[in-house]
Amino acid sequence: MTAVITEEVTAQQKAWDIAATVCDPEIPVLTIADLGILRDVEVGEDDQQVRVTITPTYSGCPAMDAIRDDLKTAFAKEGYAGVHVDLVLAPAWTTDWMTEAGKAKLQEYGIAPPSGMSNAARHAGPIRLTMAVKCPQCSSLNTKELTRFGSTSCKALYVCQDCKEPFDYFKVL
Repeated sequence: MTAVITEEVTAQQKAWDIAATVCDPEIPVLTIADLGILRDVEVGEDDQQVRVTITPTYSGCPAMDAIRDDLKTAFAKEGYAGVHVDLVLAPAWTTDWMTEAGKAKLQEYGIAPPSGMSNAARHAGPIRLTMAVKCPQCSSLNTKELTRFGSTSCKALYVCQDCKEPFDYFKVL
């Protein structure tokens, strides 16, 4: 019986690892695992069928179709006969689901990672403080928001007052 359990875990882990290689089409340095939108991977009894569950960063995210196609392609390349991708909206995605490695990749790519925790992860109090956003180029905290929406809805456009470089900030959601 132990060998069967080991084989199931191995098949499950292999499938997760395949799904975790798929990159976000809007921020190609991040995988869907880094971003935290990869929620679950189930392998069928024949090890040829797989069901992947993903959660979009927001309900109208245009990248979901590309991610679905990329998941199907990744599994087809590994010999899986069928892949079904479920898109789930609840619970809603939060930046709290991003990995620390993913946040570091954002920083290296020139996008300020989310700072702080979402309302879902902290105790909401009556006073909301605005935190400074660190420039990913020079690490200065002397930055200014230019517009609430940057290159995608989940990012804001900032500029560093010291090095004068504009940059995206991945908002805490």
